[in-house]
Amino acid sequence: MDPEIQKMREVALVYLDRSGGLQKFVHDCKRYNDSKQSYAVYRFIISINPSDITELDATLGNYILHNPLQAAEIFQSVCFIAIKTLSLIEQLQTEAQISILLKPTHLPPLPSYVLSFSAYPFNYASQRFYMSEGIVIAMGTVTKYTQGARFLCTEETCPFSEGRFRYIRVHCPGATEAATVRTDFVCSLCSSPLQEDMKFRVLGDKQIVEMIDAKVLNALKGHSNDKSHFRIQAFTVFLRDELANKMTIGNHYRIIGIPACVQNGLQATVCIEVNSIQLCKPNGPSFLSDNFKYLLSLTSSSCWRFTAVLANIFASQVVPPGTYNTLKLAILLSLVQTCEKENADYLDLLIATSDTVVVDRLLNYSLYLLPRGIRHPPSSEIFPSVSKDKHGTGSASIQACSAVLAKGGVCYIGDLSSYKKDKLELLQSVLESRTTTVFIPGKKYGEEADQQVTISLQTNFWSFVDVDSSSKKHIQKDNFLIGQMDMSLIPANLVDVFGLLIYNEFPSCRLSSPLVHHILKKAISPEAMLYKVSQQFRTQDYEEFISFAKNLHVELSSEAENLIQGYYLASRRVRRDSIHGSTLSASALKILISLSKAHTKLSLRQKVLEEDALIAILLLESSLTLKHGTSALCVAPNSVFPFDLSDENSLQQRDIYLMQCHHQLLKFIAAYGPGIHITTNEE
Repeated sequence: MDPEIQKMREVALVYLDRSGGLQKFVHDCKRYNDSKQSYAVYRFIISINPSDITELDATLGNYILHNPLQAAEIFQSVCFIAIKTLSLIEQLQTEAQISILLKPTHLPPLPSYVLSFSAYPFNYASQRFYMSEGIVIAMGTVTKYTQGARFLCTEETCPFSEGRFRYIRVHCPGATEAATVRTDFVCSLCSSPLQEDMKFRVLGDKQIVEMIDAKVLNALKGHSNDKSHFRIQAFTVFLRDELANKMTIGNHYRIIGIPACVQNGLQATVCIEVNSIQLCKPNGPSFLSDNFKYLLSLTSSSCWRFTAVLANIFASQVVPPGTYNTLKLAILLSLVQTCEKENADYLDLLIATSDTVVVDRLLNYSLYLLPRGIRHPPSSEIFPSVSKDKHGTGSASIQACSAVLAKGGVCYIGDLSSYKKDKLELLQSVLESRTTTVFIPGKKYGEEADQQVTISLQTNFWSFVDVDSSSKKHIQKDNFLIGQMDMSLIPANLVDVFGLLIYNEFPSCRLSSPLVHHILKKAISPEAMLYKVSQQFRTQDYEEFISFAKNLHVELSSEAENLIQGYYLASRRVRRDSIHGSTLSASALKILISLSKAHTKLSLRQKVLEEDALIAILLLESSLTLKHGTSALCVAPNSVFPFDLSDENSLQQRDIYLMQCHHQLLKFIAAYGPGIHITTNEE
């Protein structure tokens, strides 16, 4: 025996003993022994810390990292000796029956251990451990594969025709089912053909997953400052046994595995046999720029000024400061209400506009501020779909979509009126439940029974409606209420489930000229900084600001909660008709709370105040007026930004106006709220 191999076996035994792996191995052996059943293959998982084992013995550490299949044979030999010495599994006969899967906890943080399919060379033929990252864009259903099988000689007089486990086949990384259980094996003793003993076949779970480099998210954004070009290619990963169903479609993972080349007919596909999976969490909160900190200190005298100035100067690269302020505030509120938690406070936007080009540019620009801002391409699906797996298994594969890829971000679906009725109905169902169900017919995909897979969609949705298009396609009704918009192009129930309906045609008439000048100057010089605020508050600064603000944990104060509850109950009483009952949906309360929390985050506070609740109420009331007409509260269409914000005096005027709105709201609640009493500052 090679002395180096013998030494590595000894080191492997020492490592197993020190790391606790030996104790786990004994426990796994007991489970097999207690079953009293003979298996062709006994499978063991051994966790390996490359740093620890390299420190113990550099040769073995290097062997594991660069020759994992041969390293597994060393551990296989050690485990077989341990089983025989300690009589751990009575049924075990040969060393070939032991299958060892080495699972490294990590790999050295060096470029040579990273496998990227967007860079050359691929280096997929070395059959060693690599680390790769990507987003899951397709998931197949779980099917069976052969972990191991026993073969017997067909010649009856041959000693290997029965009894012993002489010929054992074990699955290797990248091997197909046909390669594991071939029919062309011959006996080494008599050269007769070998035949599989089917009663000893060991089956395991297998799942095929498609992943793609996270850089694809930049390609799917509507706006980007990055002018570099790069190649993006999806790659296939195999999840086997305990790793099946450990991934979720749309999530970002870091995997460690062995690359292999799988032949499927005339096509060869590069894949990775995964050994370990780690979920990649979003980066923590960024730091605020000094300019934002200074702006916050300047506006600290009022709870409304910081967000007002923020909205006023936002997206100055796309529209002049001071235009579309209500829409820009709504966009910022939606941006800070993005996260990957279930049952989060979502904030969807539907914009009614006759200036679709400018609104489209503004929304595209805003998507860039999020890691997962996705502009839905019209040629693809918004929600998950099912197709046949392309690797020849015939099983179903669930394909990701814009809404899934926008997990924890925003999915911008463009013009809502361009979608057919069935898509709009599905969108309404998703907005109501935040889930979608994919139906997999069993007969079509080789399964015994039909399946239904429910997928959670954790994203905000943005869309717009061209009001000019609506008026051209439909005859306007005569029975509109005061303040109500003609939204007959879109089903009323769908309009209701959007958190906010924003009508952006309220900027002062004086602002049309700056907008025209802005568009013309940008057409001549696209890269030019037209305003000083564009240099002081760059896109990157806003990107860091949103990342910081959305991670703030905020709580409702009792005063804000009472104000929201009082307005909600009073509005349900006021917005009521004898036929349909209250026109205020139950989701309105969730939207109010989401808006209040969003304004608090945008103000960089952690306690929701009455001032935050007031902005939320004014925005929602304006949205309800557009949907159902004005109510007894009777807010102005541009209630959040009644004045052009040109100087400190205009900010002071806005504060006075909002205080008057607050007083008017208290009177409304006192008049229409059922037995609600809210303490005012005067009292």
